[in-house]
Amino acid sequence: MECAQLPCVDADRGLSTLQVTQQRARHGSNVVDARSRGDWRFVLADVLREPMFLLLLAASGVYFALGDRTEALTLCAFVLGVVSLTVYQSRRAARVLDSLRELSAPRAEVLRDGERRWVPATELVPGDIAFVDEGNRVPADGIVIEAHELSVDEALLTGESTPIDKRGGDTPAGADASTDRLLYLGSMVVRGQGRMRVIATGPDTALGRIGKSLGDISEAPSPLQRQAKSLVNGFALIALLLVVALSVIYRWRFEQWLPGLLAGITLAMGILPEEIPVIFAVFFALGARRIAGEGVLTRRMNAIETLGQTSVLCVDKTGTLTQNRMSVSALSIDGRMLDIGPDTAHIEEPFHELIEYLVLASEIDPVDPMERAFHAVGRSALAGTGRLHTDWSLVHEYALTPELPAMSHAWRTQSDSAYHAIACKGAPEAVCALCRMSVTQTGQVLERARNMAARGLRVLGVAKSEYLPGEWPAHQHGFAFAFVGLVGLSDPVRPEVAGAIAECRTAGIRVVMMTGDYATTAQAIASDVGIDNRRVVTGRDLASMSGAALREAVNASEIFARISPGQKLQLVNALRENGEIVAMTGDGVNDAPALKAAHIGIAMGLRGAEVAREVAALVLLRDDFSPIVAAIRLGRRIYANIVLAINFTVAVHIPMVAAATLPVVAGLPPMLAPVHIVFLQLIIDPVCSIVFENEPGARNLMRLPPRPAQARLLDARALASSAVAGTLSALLVLAAYATLLRLDGEVARARTLAFVLLVLANVALIFVTPALSGLATTGDRPLVRNRYLWIVLVGTVVSLTLVTCVPSLARIFGFVALSGGA
Repeated sequence: MECAQLPCVDADRGLSTLQVTQQRARHGSNVVDARSRGDWRFVLADVLREPMFLLLLAASGVYFALGDRTEALTLCAFVLGVVSLTVYQSRRAARVLDSLRELSAPRAEVLRDGERRWVPATELVPGDIAFVDEGNRVPADGIVIEAHELSVDEALLTGESTPIDKRGGDTPAGADASTDRLLYLGSMVVRGQGRMRVIATGPDTALGRIGKSLGDISEAPSPLQRQAKSLVNGFALIALLLVVALSVIYRWRFEQWLPGLLAGITLAMGILPEEIPVIFAVFFALGARRIAGEGVLTRRMNAIETLGQTSVLCVDKTGTLTQNRMSVSALSIDGRMLDIGPDTAHIEEPFHELIEYLVLASEIDPVDPMERAFHAVGRSALAGTGRLHTDWSLVHEYALTPELPAMSHAWRTQSDSAYHAIACKGAPEAVCALCRMSVTQTGQVLERARNMAARGLRVLGVAKSEYLPGEWPAHQHGFAFAFVGLVGLSDPVRPEVAGAIAECRTAGIRVVMMTGDYATTAQAIASDVGIDNRRVVTGRDLASMSGAALREAVNASEIFARISPGQKLQLVNALRENGEIVAMTGDGVNDAPALKAAHIGIAMGLRGAEVAREVAALVLLRDDFSPIVAAIRLGRRIYANIVLAINFTVAVHIPMVAAATLPVVAGLPPMLAPVHIVFLQLIIDPVCSIVFENEPGARNLMRLPPRPAQARLLDARALASSAVAGTLSALLVLAAYATLLRLDGEVARARTLAFVLLVLANVALIFVTPALSGLATTGDRPLVRNRYLWIVLVGTVVSLTLVTCVPSLARIFGFVALSGGA
């Protein structure tokens, strides 16, 4: 039991549910800073700085100066409508992103009511018994009560990146723990595992006291968003110049300044594509939610842009292509093989020693599926044999390293033996080296290992030794190991993987396997899932390759076996140098550099280390392969729909600009006023951000090659087509306006009918934009099946009917009522 100004905590049971509730009421949530840029006040402040809003206010001011209070107040009401719509859309996007951030929030494994369970890290309370593992961040401040090779990077607090070793032990009640027993919120566990007792949460932690926040990290705009912002700002500058120019022309034509300024503002509003930032914000946020629905969390918005360009997908074997449900399937000692199945009731006595030392070389309370499989076979095979040493004590550990892929545990036995028992497991070649086997013996062992690997098994070697108490060797080579045998683990291939890989191949995406397993194991799995297994490059091959040879190898092979995490980074960089757009999956601490180097890093969300999730652009919410392919498909759809929305925006603004400019230049009465532009914006905005966003992907979307890396969002041909369509609409509307003025001479009637024609032209552009963009976006599902289109169209018809048929509304718009009683 441990008690020190905290609830009395049994380290083997943890807090009770009642104690957790009491502690949370006393200390609050484990959150350092809960502020969010998604707050409506921040969104409103951003909207009020937009050029369109400023133009609307300027137009209202001009109407007041002209003495037209009705027009001014009407425009103010429309200002409120536009601001409300924009804030709603932005908040909708922000809420989606907030919900996605909740999915990505760190979790912590705790001991409560005697059971281990995963909870959001925000729910930790002082007194909790929490588990910390390699690759994860420490979820709160705490005291280490148990440590196994535990080493922590505290650079977030100290600025020093050198890992600090931590030890467990007892701290007397009321005494301060030494620094090598303290863990701090936000630190990264770089090696080992342990348990800690939480002593502070949220603002009471060391990180909270110095005022830093882990949660208030603003998302940098994506490249396309930066392009869009730059484009809008450029148009804003052009609009400002045109305001001056058109005001001067109006003064020259009609000898009036204020109406001329109003005409200039109308033109500026018509030319400003303020929908573009909204398009990106809404498409990316809702796209991220769609992708999350497929089991992939988007942590970097620019990943959505890049998904459609992915040309190479680099994947690990275990847990991605396979189910990560490992079981011991084969044992080998002295050349004798024993296959084990789920129905195996008895394992012969000669194999007991192999299983015994396999369990002793594993973690005591494992998380890794492989080590869980070792304990499972130990419990079933060694029950009642006296070889399950629950009374032995682990006294020393040697961790697996890239240089020596083997690990050893030293045990103090409870017998009269003066020796400590040493158990070792690892890569067969590493274990053979530790056993100092001859070349012939090593060759025989490795040949048996290759035969097992050819069956798709993951193979490990097991060795044993004894050691007199005293100073421990610095390295595992200091023990006199004896080889015990080989263990083969099976991990079934996921049933959906073969179809997903076939879909990738059809879409022009290469799937490359990078694994630490034997080449023969990788080839067997590749054969099952449809990856080309004719050529395999091993880690040893990579080590001897020049840069040019490596770039050639990544083009020629789709299987890289027996490679280290550092070599994954080399492979990713080589693919990038070849001009490929690379997506890569990873789950460990050592995968982080390669994940960061890839265009799209994809972290395994369930079994992945937190450091891998932090650097990744996407996180799999389930450790599976098919969601990756679904995300690529959605990425292509989102990009195609953005192109639709942008091209529609270009097309629809041309008749607006023409209608605001050309009548004034030609000496005709102005056709449009700011209120008309606002009305049109209330149609255009939802079309761009709702109708096109909901367009389904084309049936052939995954039969097209990846989008070229140098492809431009505003494709010249599609842009020209949209410009032509917009120009034709403008000519039609202006011709009708001029003709009506000449035939009738009544400005209000001509303006009314021309405006109706302008709205109808805008609606027509919705239907022709997909064809103009050169995108088969809907396949056998035409645009007319998009229910949001009909909602917008019905709203447009109703609104247009009201402003053209209700006399009081018609007067506000400068129209003549078209109803029979007009």
